[in-house]
Amino acid sequence: MKKLLWLVAFALIFTGASCADKLAKQDLPESSSGKAVTQEKTDVRKYDKGYRFNENGWIYVHIEGEPYERGKQHGYLVADELGELMRVLKFVTYWDTGMEWDFWVKSAQDLWKDKIDEEFKQEMQGIADGATEAGTPMTYEDVLAWNGSGELTDYWWPTAEANVYAQQPVPDKDHCSAFIATGGATKDGQIVAGHNSWTDFSTGQYQNEILDIVPTNGHRIFMQSVPGLIDSTTDFFLTDAGLIGTETTIGGFTAYAANEEPEFYRARKAMQYSDNLDGFVKLMEKKNDGGMANSWLVGDINTNEIMRFEEGLKFQSVDKTKDGYYIGFNAPIDPKIRNLEASNTGYGDLRRHQGSRMVRLTELMDENYGQIDTEIGKEILADHYDVYLNEANNPSSRTVDGHYELDAREYMSQPGRPIPYQPHGTVDGKVVDSDMAADMSFWARFGNSSGLPFDAEKFLEEHIQWDYLDGYLIDRPTQPWTEFSAGEK
Repeated sequence: MKKLLWLVAFALIFTGASCADKLAKQDLPESSSGKAVTQEKTDVRKYDKGYRFNENGWIYVHIEGEPYERGKQHGYLVADELGELMRVLKFVTYWDTGMEWDFWVKSAQDLWKDKIDEEFKQEMQGIADGATEAGTPMTYEDVLAWNGSGELTDYWWPTAEANVYAQQPVPDKDHCSAFIATGGATKDGQIVAGHNSWTDFSTGQYQNEILDIVPTNGHRIFMQSVPGLIDSTTDFFLTDAGLIGTETTIGGFTAYAANEEPEFYRARKAMQYSDNLDGFVKLMEKKNDGGMANSWLVGDINTNEIMRFEEGLKFQSVDKTKDGYYIGFNAPIDPKIRNLEASNTGYGDLRRHQGSRMVRLTELMDENYGQIDTEIGKEILADHYDVYLNEANNPSSRTVDGHYELDAREYMSQPGRPIPYQPHGTVDGKVVDSDMAADMSFWARFGNSSGLPFDAEKFLEEHIQWDYLDGYLIDRPTQPWTEFSAGEK
């Protein structure tokens, strides 16, 4: 599949300007430059074989060894951040669902106590013990619930709630923009991939961990993560097997099987124990519960092959190529998943973020076909072109770099949803190519893909409907792109 011919009809939106030309009109901050920027590493700490430091908005954490040992290193080194994150999580989860944290802890145990391998139970116990030793009291059960919190609230709870309480709309599960390209699509013929995370600011403001895991068994993993998690959750990762991976969640997905294994656990196993693309699919499909249904974009630098793996519950689809690209925009391509396991996905609807990015990402990939590298990748992730309004610089929910917080949402097709000026959107950007992946390194930018800052106090003053988040939102200033490598000190 050279250029996704199924999207030709949408190319009529194409305006003819180059990616660089359109981005030049956006008046981005000077630090949006792709040049390497470093600053002094701060808050350097060590614990056993693990260590951490802060740089340009990121927390870099290295852990290694047996499961409990590496878990304890992780928990100890991020205890301060984990304590603050849990304070926010407990408040926001209760506000959004009406259920106290203890309910989610018990539910996680009921669902998954017998479904997690001992290796990862030990790692999570280590996280709890390490955090506790460092002054942030936590239990294994807390860590389990935290790791599965997205699945609990967005997939299991809507099903369970319908049997007891008034049925609520399906939560917005769709997050992130992504692409992966190879062969003739890229400047040097190698794999290039990029991803940015779309999320609620209350929890997304803590998605600033760069985690380097050296396990005693399986492959080394270098990924973006969040303090206290054993997987990526934002799902941007490299492994020393030569895999590059990312994903975007499938919007409107409603299927769920509570008797199977959670996605965070399957994803971690797939990262650590997959030798190739087929191995990744096999481990993800095993005992799949439908949680966090994703369009996975994965590349193998050993073969220069890339894959789009769409995983529903009953239905999955796999496409591979060594010459072309795939994009992720939160709506499934596969007709079975889109029509039988999901509803109201936003596929093709330019008023919504799925359809608008479906078009815009295709435009950007086609405009830059044959020239895509990590610098072009950074520009793609920073793009603010609104294809619905045909405006070159309109950061909103419809742009690749998403900004719900700036959007009145007046064009939406869902009555009553979503809410205008929601504190939600892009909080980062990551890009990588095969050469970098071979060295276990990638580019990362925290705060926002384009560098637009977020001022929490100003936002709450202008949008008092969100004042309950006062004390739970923090500023995200403009940060530069920074290159990180596994084993960096």
